[in-house]
Amino acid sequence: MKPRPLGSIAGVVRTACQHPWLVLLATLVLCALAGFYISGHFRMTSDTTQLFSPNVPWRQHEIAMTKAFPQNSDNIVVVIDGATPELAEASATALTERLTPQKGRFAGVRRPDGGPFFTQNGLLFLSPEEVAKTTDDLVTAQPFLGPLAADPSLRGVMSAISTLGLGVNEGGTTLDQVKKPIHALADAMQGVAAGKPVFFSWQKLFTDQSGQRASTRRFVLVQPRLDYAALTPGADASDAIRATARALRLDAQHGVSVRLTGSTPLSDEEFASIADRAWLVFGSMGVAMAAMLWLAVKSFRLVIAILITTLTGLMLTTAVGLAAVHRLTLISVAFIPLFVGLGVDFGIQFSVRFRAERLVHEELKEALAATGASLGRSLALAAAAITLGFFAFLPTPYVGVSELGIISGLGMIIGLVLALVLLPALITLMNPPKQFGEVGSRAMAPLDRFLTERRKLVLAMFVVSTLAGVASLPFVRFDFNPMHLRNTRGEAMSTLLDIMRDPDQTPNKIDALAPSLAAADQLAGRLGKLPEVDDTLTLSSFVPKDQEPKLAAITDAQFLLDPTLNPIEFAPPPTDAENVTALRKAASDLRSAAATNPGDPAAKDALRLAASLDAIASGPPDGRTRAGAALVPPLNTLLDQVRNMLLAQPVTLDSLPADLKRDWMTPDGRARVQVAPKGDSNDNAVLRRFSRAVQRIAPEATGPPISIQAASDTVSHAFILAGVLSLVVISALLLLALRSIRETAFTLAPIVVAGFLTFGTCVLIKLPINFANIIAFPLLFGVGVAFHIYFVMAWRGGATNLLQSSLARGVFFSALTTGAAFGALMFSSHPGTASMGKILMVSLIWTLVAALIFEPALLGPHNPKAVSSHRAM
Repeated sequence: MKPRPLGSIAGVVRTACQHPWLVLLATLVLCALAGFYISGHFRMTSDTTQLFSPNVPWRQHEIAMTKAFPQNSDNIVVVIDGATPELAEASATALTERLTPQKGRFAGVRRPDGGPFFTQNGLLFLSPEEVAKTTDDLVTAQPFLGPLAADPSLRGVMSAISTLGLGVNEGGTTLDQVKKPIHALADAMQGVAAGKPVFFSWQKLFTDQSGQRASTRRFVLVQPRLDYAALTPGADASDAIRATARALRLDAQHGVSVRLTGSTPLSDEEFASIADRAWLVFGSMGVAMAAMLWLAVKSFRLVIAILITTLTGLMLTTAVGLAAVHRLTLISVAFIPLFVGLGVDFGIQFSVRFRAERLVHEELKEALAATGASLGRSLALAAAAITLGFFAFLPTPYVGVSELGIISGLGMIIGLVLALVLLPALITLMNPPKQFGEVGSRAMAPLDRFLTERRKLVLAMFVVSTLAGVASLPFVRFDFNPMHLRNTRGEAMSTLLDIMRDPDQTPNKIDALAPSLAAADQLAGRLGKLPEVDDTLTLSSFVPKDQEPKLAAITDAQFLLDPTLNPIEFAPPPTDAENVTALRKAASDLRSAAATNPGDPAAKDALRLAASLDAIASGPPDGRTRAGAALVPPLNTLLDQVRNMLLAQPVTLDSLPADLKRDWMTPDGRARVQVAPKGDSNDNAVLRRFSRAVQRIAPEATGPPISIQAASDTVSHAFILAGVLSLVVISALLLLALRSIRETAFTLAPIVVAGFLTFGTCVLIKLPINFANIIAFPLLFGVGVAFHIYFVMAWRGGATNLLQSSLARGVFFSALTTGAAFGALMFSSHPGTASMGKILMVSLIWTLVAALIFEPALLGPHNPKAVSSHRAM
């Protein structure tokens, strides 16, 4: 074989083969420099707001709202559910008090549904009828509350029970009138006597508990100090909250559950779910890649050379990428599968072609040089086309993919150089033994003949399939709601779904910024009239309406109850003997009361309670301690709440707490309007209608419903723009290289066909396109461009019987390697990553079909313009 000039690709390959140790040494030096640079400059942010350009309007509105109310972003929502309202309130208060001093971890801790203001003025936010009923219930309970307030102990509770029994015996009341407290106390004391955990609520005895679910739930809003350099930036803060809850014994054993949700835990949990089963995903990926590579090249030495070349390229690409974009994001880090998939393709194509050339050339170096001569131009053109395709993402406002395009484009240049320099040098050093037998497959001859003889039929089938794919496009579902990509079994997501069942607590609300409170109130009035809106809030909403009649009812109740709730003297703590005496007396009085009407169901409860009290009195002291622990702490909580709420005062804008004002107004007087949706707030269609309706009146509004829809539009427009730019620049490159419109069309048409077929399959298997799996399309586009360039370049050179060639073998196993490796993503517990694995498999199947069936049929049996007749590659 006549040596080619050193300036040609064959010359580059020949030079690498002649100086393999020098190439290896240079590579090691570059890898060392890359490793040093990466160790000092590696940055990865999990801040999803950095995935989009700050110049798009919806991001500007989001940024403006965040600047106006920074305390409302990046929060941890602590959801506290208590077995009783008293437990929930006491737990939320204790947790807030314990977290607030931890300034190093938390920028702020507050109670959106509690605190001194709401404790004192909560009644004013009820309707006048509800206030009247609540105060009447308290006044009615005055005889029962009196002994409890004067002696808040087990002895005092037993004294109150005795009072009930005596009242029944003396005719002052009936068992039916006191059946509610008797039944509740009977259940509680029966549990204590049996040694079971008991969580008793006095509040349920004295107030209407139709809203029981809401009354036993409290929220603490925590703004953590985040470390965006970590994969889970809020993990330290979340761990601190959980540790504090454990220290306070806020757990199921004590009747309390503490769960974390909010933007920060949701984000952390998503990244953790990506890492979950990583051993299975990457283990499967590694095994699949190694197996497919061996089947492709039938040489362990070649497999090792390809893997070393690929990993070297990955390290160099990481260093160059960091130098170009300075930090990685959750999207740009996808350059890893992109580079591995395409880098392995370059390695397989080179190695398979090398095996074919080794059958002709006795000398290893000559075979490598011949490989560079025959395949180098195809690889270079494919790499150039893929690079331009990736660079087409640069002008899009989807910054995550734009940076992905920069890194991946640079990676393709690195991958090409390594495939033509490092890989030949490694093959030279490893000196794989010469293999005999065909590299292609004569078994594919019947299919080659079929594609030649039934070419029109095959093309017609692809036309019909393409039209079916085009027809399915209106049915392709684009779901860019990030909530639908999360693992619903995780604490943060399951808690959020639980909260969203309550329309008052859904996070899918919209905020709008008005120049003043008066303007905010006016805007809230207009928005509140929309059929898509359930409710609106401004700072004015925290000034209760109809305060005069409510305050009158509260004042009357306070006048009557003050001597009862605030006795001049409190009884000293009881001794155990006094508790025993009180328990036995209460049991005796209950039996006397039950005797007045033995057939009444309430009498059975009275006897049941009496029996439990006798058992506790006769048992060891720890039983009485547990009885006191079950009854007294919630009693003190209730008494404090009643005392505070009867001190309600007129509420005005000026008297509102400063932190509450800051949640709704900025220091310069701008005011926030919050708008809640009507209907299922987790339904994309509902949110879309809600967002559009609000934006017609408040175009600068922001919030999750708007961000979800706007991000969806930004992503889809970015991919459309990048797709059009890719098509234009790659077409221009191919026209320049091939100088043929027909051959350019032959290269690009199968990619378009595979794309339509992929979308059609997504419709059939009901797989939506989302934020995660849409990243698969650049990889598939790059693989498709490479495959079809290889075939067109071989065909224009005069190759025939393409399916029997080494080229077809390389394409087949390249697709299998990429598909098998990244199909392992389906094992991920992260729904978005798993969906990426599915769409990769679907698209690779169609890309392979288009390359091995449609492309040969499209090209025809031979190229009449070929300069000379070439043997099949």
